[in-house]
Amino acid sequence: MKRRSLIFLLAAAPASLAFSPAGAEGKVGALVPDARKGQSRAFADLLAEAARKRRAIELPAGDFRVSGIRLPEGTVLSGVPGATRLVQEDGGRFLFAEVLERLTLRDLILETDGQLLGNEAQGALDLRGVKNLALENCEIRNSARHGLYAEHCGGRIAGCTISGAADAGLFAVESEGLSITGNRIADCGNGGLLVHRWEADEDGTIISGNRISRIGARDGGTGENGNGINIFRAAGVVVSGNHVSDCAFSAIRANAATNVQISGNQCLRSGETAIYSEFGFQGAIVSDNLIDGAANGILIVNFNEGGRLSTVSGNIVRNLTEKGPYIHDGAGFGFGIAVEADTVVSGNVIENAPKWGLMLGWGPYLRDVVASGNVVRRAGGGCAVTVVEGAGAAIVTDNIFSAVRDGAVLGYRWNDKVTGDLAAEGAERFSHLTISGNRLG
Repeated sequence: MKRRSLIFLLAAAPASLAFSPAGAEGKVGALVPDARKGQSRAFADLLAEAARKRRAIELPAGDFRVSGIRLPEGTVLSGVPGATRLVQEDGGRFLFAEVLERLTLRDLILETDGQLLGNEAQGALDLRGVKNLALENCEIRNSARHGLYAEHCGGRIAGCTISGAADAGLFAVESEGLSITGNRIADCGNGGLLVHRWEADEDGTIISGNRISRIGARDGGTGENGNGINIFRAAGVVVSGNHVSDCAFSAIRANAATNVQISGNQCLRSGETAIYSEFGFQGAIVSDNLIDGAANGILIVNFNEGGRLSTVSGNIVRNLTEKGPYIHDGAGFGFGIAVEADTVVSGNVIENAPKWGLMLGWGPYLRDVVASGNVVRRAGGGCAVTVVEGAGAAIVTDNIFSAVRDGAVLGYRWNDKVTGDLAAEGAERFSHLTISGNRLG
């Protein structure tokens, strides 16, 4: 076997394509690891022949310079972990697939080196209509747009590393039974892991066990960019057991995402609100998350846009700041948990919230809220509750408020404090409030 020249042969075993010495019978194309010139045509021919014969392809270690590669139906392509690189040869689409029943990629490094991807490509790996995707232990580096773009895809994305994307690391749109588990996403310009739909509908994506860090908001805004995990219009999504740190805006942001479950996540050093469920949603479970460092902790809001129906329980929220990434025209920053409609807030611990520990309602936007059995330590105010005309019912019972500067339970008209401590004074003049059994330490 020559040192720098290997050609692919159909293996005797039906499962794979293997390497054999040059000149052997049955060759389907020649590829040279670490060749200086591009090998797009030879690589495309290899993929086509393997697909026709229903064989898998196993690439050796080394760099293969290719561009404009369409992945055919049934492709099973793997490499040597950490050592097989597909490197973008020139501008335009890199690797893409359209309307496939099955596609499997394993143990590959996809390196675009920041080259332009052309108008057609949304990502370095651009997949559309792949019903059964298996993307495992791959790396996608330095995309000029998204790292991975997956539209109308199902299957699994597992154990992959995506870094240096100019936009989002992973952008999944209109997913169909997709699982995104155990991946690493870091150092991306506008977002980490995005699950969106064009219109609000059932989605069902599972996002679990991922590690996401250092996500920027290169294109600015007030929350459309800069989120570690962003769910938009996608119903029935589960976000669990993820470690999300150092995001310009939210660690986890669910916008118009009905029946979302956000549980057991670590959210560290978020630039704005650590966990958001906002705008037109019905149904959110936010439980057992740990938040350390953010402008706000957990917000379940926008009842004015139809946002309602949630439970917020068992979370730890600590070390908040009144400094956010933009000038806020509403309640501002520095509070632990804020909710508005048809919500129970129970069993949470909030510590070091410079403005408020809890915030119930905003102006007239309050309906059927219970805050019970929570601990608030070291806060500006323990619990701010709206007393604007038209506000609905709220119950504040059996909470502990310790070292709260302004009092335990305070009535607000928008941002203006208009009462003393209602836990001590009583709330009889506000018929929509029931306040009892709270302890001020």
